[in-house]
Amino acid sequence: MEMDFKELLKQAQHLQGRIKELQERLRRQTVSADTGGGMVTVTVNGVQELVSITLDPLCVDPRDIPMLQDLILTAVNQGMRRSRELAAEEMKQLTGGIPLPFQLP
Repeated sequence: MEMDFKELLKQAQHLQGRIKELQERLRRQTVSADTGGGMVTVTVNGVQELVSITLDPLCVDPRDIPMLQDLILTAVNQGMRRSRELAAEEMKQLTGGIPLPFQLP
């Protein structure tokens, strides 16, 4: 069985282009996560960039800064996890389920 390296290279270049398109699409997609019953909400894009943090004014009490810090940390981590899941699902669709290493820019 003879491999057509020219065709293989062409397919690899095509896949590389599709991965670049996927990365751009993920940059535009966002997921959100909240903690504390909606007191802290974060939005993260598909390339794990924190896009926004929204705080309910009721949660800003100078006497309770440690709780607010914990809520923000938890919400950011949930947002990042959801963003990774989004990227993995998009990559799975792109590759037809074939696992490939995926690096974000």
